[in-house]
Amino acid sequence: MEKTKDLADLSSLSERKRRDSFGMFDGYDSCSEDTSSSSSSDESEEEVAPLPSSLPIIKNNGQVYTYPDGKSGMATCEMCGMVGVRDAFYSKTKRFCSVSCSRSYSSNSKKASILARLQGKPPTKKAKVLQKKPLVAKLAAYAQYKATLKNQSVNKAPVTVEGFSWGNYITSNNTAAAPVTCFRHAPMGNCWGDIAEGVRVEVPNTDSNLPTKVFWISGIVKLAGFNALLRYEGFENDSSLDFWCNICGPDVHPVGWCATSGKPLVPPQTIQHKYTNWKAFLVKRLTGAKTLPPDFSQKVSESMQYPFKPSMRVEVVDKTHLCRTRVAVVDSVIGGRLRLVYEESEDKTDDFWCHMYSPLIHPIGWSRSIGHRFKRTDILKKQESNYDAPSHLFTKVKDIEQGSEWFKEGMKLEAIDPLNLSAICVATIRKVLADGYLMIGIDGSEAADGSDWFCYHASSPSIFPVGFCEINKIELTPPRGYTKLPFKWFDYLRETGSIAAPVKLFNKEVPNHGFRVGMKLEAVDLMEPRLVCVATVTRIIHRLLRIHFDGWEDEYDQWVDCESSDLYPVGWCQLTGYQLQPPAPQSNKDSQSNISKQKKKSKSQPYKGHKKSQEFARVTID
Repeated sequence: MEKTKDLADLSSLSERKRRDSFGMFDGYDSCSEDTSSSSSSDESEEEVAPLPSSLPIIKNNGQVYTYPDGKSGMATCEMCGMVGVRDAFYSKTKRFCSVSCSRSYSSNSKKASILARLQGKPPTKKAKVLQKKPLVAKLAAYAQYKATLKNQSVNKAPVTVEGFSWGNYITSNNTAAAPVTCFRHAPMGNCWGDIAEGVRVEVPNTDSNLPTKVFWISGIVKLAGFNALLRYEGFENDSSLDFWCNICGPDVHPVGWCATSGKPLVPPQTIQHKYTNWKAFLVKRLTGAKTLPPDFSQKVSESMQYPFKPSMRVEVVDKTHLCRTRVAVVDSVIGGRLRLVYEESEDKTDDFWCHMYSPLIHPIGWSRSIGHRFKRTDILKKQESNYDAPSHLFTKVKDIEQGSEWFKEGMKLEAIDPLNLSAICVATIRKVLADGYLMIGIDGSEAADGSDWFCYHASSPSIFPVGFCEINKIELTPPRGYTKLPFKWFDYLRETGSIAAPVKLFNKEVPNHGFRVGMKLEAVDLMEPRLVCVATVTRIIHRLLRIHFDGWEDEYDQWVDCESSDLYPVGWCQLTGYQLQPPAPQSNKDSQSNISKQKKKSKSQPYKGHKKSQEFARVTID
């Protein structure tokens, strides 16, 4: 086989590659369309296994394409590759689009059929006539979505943290990451599908000395959130060239993308000598394999479209006085997270970060409608370019019937302290608002004017009935100054002349969230909400998660609900362009405590750990 070609031959070779969807560089003539027909392929590739109906590769007008067989009411004809409504297909098994295709399929060998698909050639003349325009239209739309995604990736370069790699971190610690399906609010959280280990994708081939960008097929070895450890096909158990990448990135494609895009598939240089017939190898490896759905990048792009826009006005909690709200304006949106600038801030430095699904933001007029405290804007006239965010953009709370037996002022309960999220404290209902909202204060730590009361909805997963901590073996933080320890609810209720809020009024729903102890994720430091950090789930109590920030001491852990919009899959920061905070450096065990405290103080100065003071309740959480 000739290994070198002159410049004239390269021109014809390039044209041949465009016609041969699996054409190879460097003289792989056995893979070229011109060197074999269906019959000759039968003789030279007898080892190829028959093509089952589950093969995710189909053919359209001489090109390879993928489509989710039998899903969403659609089906792919095993003979001609036409995609259509499943119910309209022929026979009980819905394997063929017509009687003609069914008969043609039975008269052709399955081996010849798959080779024809790989080469982009129709198995029979009848099959060629059956190509329909709807599939071509789908291909055109798919190409348009890919172009859109590519343009977006050009405008938004991925953010990386110098010296930190999620892949290396996961591998070196031999840990697992929470799956994307745990995060319904994150991109692809509701349509991740069957992406798992073993799924094949087409990615750039970095093991090549060719001057142009080429691709090869890889299989997912391990998933960690959005990130996947990939191995090039042909390396078998050799992990020397394994690499991590974000599965939602612009360079990851379903099998068949190269054919539809006219891109060459080239085996890695390290293993080029292993096989003389790479086409036969791919046929065997792809038989029965799964790949990404053809509209995967479209779904990624759509899931990263956010309805909140800059200049929208909202009501948000006042970070200096939790008991009230203020008007703020959306300054920027990154990955669904909003940077809100309080409307009175002339230099736009007085800001607050939260997710668009956060319970801390509301439409203009919300405070007045439920009777919540509100700080009026002192400016005489709002900027003309700013406008009120539509009410339908905000998360809807659960509808609750406030019957005769409802929360009342003075009732006791247990609640996560929003100023010390590592603690669940003894608390009291201070005021009952409309629509199921409650104003709550932490016993022993309240300001005289109630400026540190905070608002939770009755359905909030951050409030619990009396005895919750004891039952679940969680340390309950007693009122500051309370000396009768260990704390006993029965004694405390008798001493204060109080009653406990009825257990039946609390949210007892526990979703099948999928989190497990030890899973890695990216989490917001709610004491410094602009920061998203490397974190670990260290404890799970029903729907409550204990989040530990890697590299920091346990006193900085935070209790967070499993459906919190402040939790994200591994790789979310890279995908959205948000800055990730890596684990704190750990030089040695003795110095770790001092390093953590110094760094945490510089990161979140107001945070005082378990010793919260009245002064802390009033400070600005910047």
